[in-house]
Amino acid sequence: MTSNATRAAALAEREADALLRYFERRVEEREDAADLLGMTLLALWRRSADIPIGDESARMWLFGVARRVLSTHRRGRRRSLALADRLRGELAISGGGEDAVAERVRAAVRELPERDRELIGLTHWEGFGLSEAAKILGIRPGTARMRYQRARERLALSLADIVMSVGRDHSLRS
Repeated sequence: MTSNATRAAALAEREADALLRYFERRVEEREDAADLLGMTLLALWRRSADIPIGDESARMWLFGVARRVLSTHRRGRRRSLALADRLRGELAISGGGEDAVAERVRAAVRELPERDRELIGLTHWEGFGLSEAAKILGIRPGTARMRYQRARERLALSLADIVMSVGRDHSLRS
């Protein structure tokens, strides 16, 4: 195996689970996540000479590749299925358990504009800092900070009723 192939194999081994979770959180059908992972790993092998030096730089590069694979998938899905964007719909909440709260938070995140949704996902779900997420998204760190703050404000407004009800529930249990 060449040095590039060895680096690609190590990167794939190290990041495959994280990439699968990345896709699972962003697609409607779970089976699509496995397909997207396969396409990302294929792109990794094909572009193994382009992998940056350093573990974190290589990870960020790979998530950038994954993001482009996901973007291509989304465009194709919209064209072929011609469906309305279901990510913006409000989900009906049945019951008041933690699952309902978690789903409401996910629904609120889905209501954000795509670029803000992706920034929130990279920072909160994938564990990247704002400057790293900015690099993955191809934007300046200052732009990422501004978008992040705006997204947090939108989420706070959208979730204000949940925060209030969770606070009430918690105080009733104490």
